[in-house]
Amino acid sequence: MWTALVWFLALAFLSIYTYIHLMKSSQSPSCPQTHAPKVKISQRKCKCNSKHHSNMSAKHFINDPTLLVNAALQSLTLTNPSVALDAENKIVYRRPGYGAPQVSLISGGGSGHEPSFGAFVGAGLLSAAVAGSIFASPSAEQVRRAITSRVDNSRGVLVTVMNYTGDILNFGMAVEKARASGLKVEMVVVGDDVGVGREKGGKVGRRGIAGTVLVHKIAGALAAQGRGFEEVCHVARLTAANLVSVGASLEHVHVPGRAAPDPHSADNLRDGEAEVGMGIHNEAGSGRAKVELSELVRTMLAQLLDQNDKDRAFLNVNSNEVVLLVNNLGGVSVLELGGITAEVVRQLGSWGIQPVRILSGTYMTSLNGLGFSISLLNVVNTDIGGPSMIELLDYPCEATGWSAPIQKTTWEAKNTATREDTAGSDQSIKPSGLKADPSVFSDVLASGLQSVIAVEPEVTKYDTVVGDGDCGIGMKRGAEAILKHLKEKPATGDAVVDVAQIVTVVENEMDGTSGALFAIFLNALVHSLRVLSPGDASPQVWAGALKQSCDALSKYTPARPGDRTLIDALYPFVEVLGKTGDLKKAAEASKKAAESTKGMVPSLGRAVYVGGTGFEQVPDPGAWGLASFFLGLAGIKPDDEGWEAI
Repeated sequence: MWTALVWFLALAFLSIYTYIHLMKSSQSPSCPQTHAPKVKISQRKCKCNSKHHSNMSAKHFINDPTLLVNAALQSLTLTNPSVALDAENKIVYRRPGYGAPQVSLISGGGSGHEPSFGAFVGAGLLSAAVAGSIFASPSAEQVRRAITSRVDNSRGVLVTVMNYTGDILNFGMAVEKARASGLKVEMVVVGDDVGVGREKGGKVGRRGIAGTVLVHKIAGALAAQGRGFEEVCHVARLTAANLVSVGASLEHVHVPGRAAPDPHSADNLRDGEAEVGMGIHNEAGSGRAKVELSELVRTMLAQLLDQNDKDRAFLNVNSNEVVLLVNNLGGVSVLELGGITAEVVRQLGSWGIQPVRILSGTYMTSLNGLGFSISLLNVVNTDIGGPSMIELLDYPCEATGWSAPIQKTTWEAKNTATREDTAGSDQSIKPSGLKADPSVFSDVLASGLQSVIAVEPEVTKYDTVVGDGDCGIGMKRGAEAILKHLKEKPATGDAVVDVAQIVTVVENEMDGTSGALFAIFLNALVHSLRVLSPGDASPQVWAGALKQSCDALSKYTPARPGDRTLIDALYPFVEVLGKTGDLKKAAEASKKAAESTKGMVPSLGRAVYVGGTGFEQVPDPGAWGLASFFLGLAGIKPDDEGWEAI
């Protein structure tokens, strides 16, 4: 039983220093094709006293960002009668009552990318879209509400998200929570951008940009045809794996409600200068160049297609069928976008590519960004016996953000049905029949949590050297909240119920990246335990559940032993405990591993960019706090020999 309790708590204190990375497209075989030399791109340097800086437009009709987002979401229900809005949670969803049940597709992200994602809700495309504030991820609770109560989840729910840390954490947390409640949910992460190469991208990987809409369209069409959950997920992943995109812009954008930009800032682009590889949130690309359109397009296509560029050869576009998407980032005139599209198609011919479908328009913006992006889909066999990717792309849909118009029958139906149910975290947790001794659960858990509280000053001191000083306080706050919960609501003896109740405490009391990580891990644990119920919560049962939970979290964080994070203290503890069943030996292994982080060069977390030599002086704060927790569980007190070896 102690094995079970200790493993569970280890999950609750996973690294607050890890960044998130789920999926990277496979590197394709090299291609012998060579092409024209690239235009020389300068690094991001600019003289502040230049008189020729362009200045982003700070003029808006609506300057209140909250009012702007809410009004824009409401407008979608006015232009498409088949969709409704959950205004409180900023969820646009299809009204019930249209056709037979199907696999539901949910996407979303920060506002400012319209028509993505709300305007893609409709028949043949998305079932729901969840919006955050401008350029900010929606919360996990918003996404969870969409999954559990704003779409038909009877045949499964596919969640698609672009590769950004906040989106992955919050959407991932919602997915794991939905799984824990028994729903069939999968998540596909799209990272199609080649603007930032492998070297700079590192563990974070490729950003998601406009090519994402092709994943939505193709998967949405397949779901609309009634195909199964596994097939829809497979085709979505296959589409995402065969996409490359890159953007460019003449200006950064101004977010409504923020101070006007400094016209003399070094970040401004000069007249005639383009940022190559710019992201959809003002992020930097690979560099800047003062070039004409033809040279700019030549550089962008080389980044997409040149297999000799090992830093960016993410995909070998070698299919007989290629789809081209030229996307307006928001501020390019329709006239100019036509000229850009013509230039792209012309130059693709010199690469031997004649696109079988050409989409040109506004699909994913960066507010009023004065730029465009190019996406290429390498059409491959779906391996599901048809339909093909092209057939799915051509399949009719009814969403205002896509080219297909709303059908006459939909307007005349005057459907006023809505979804008002409030299924969610406030519902009682269903017993699982997985039995655990409630007194042992509470006592051992409390001992470990009290040790975390006691070691807070030490952890805070270490984190002041290599971080921002909040690690110890965050762990202490979480420990105190769980202790309070145990006092007010004693353990029930049902392992699933007791763990699930602690998940709620963590979600409510711990915010930020760490709170999302802890919640993902614990929700995965609840799901795994429920799968293994009923019966006795033996060490073997807990071991199996925790292994599955580790696998779930590994999809959301690249942290591994040697990266100088909490993982360094966790893995040895789990390994020794699994082999020996001896809690004290496992705790000592964790302590030894935490000590070894002193002098370890950080690979993840704030310590990476804090700089200096502080990492040589102290162990990783999170690893030390977690090891102290394990020592407390094992009954080793602060004054026992060996604790204060550092």
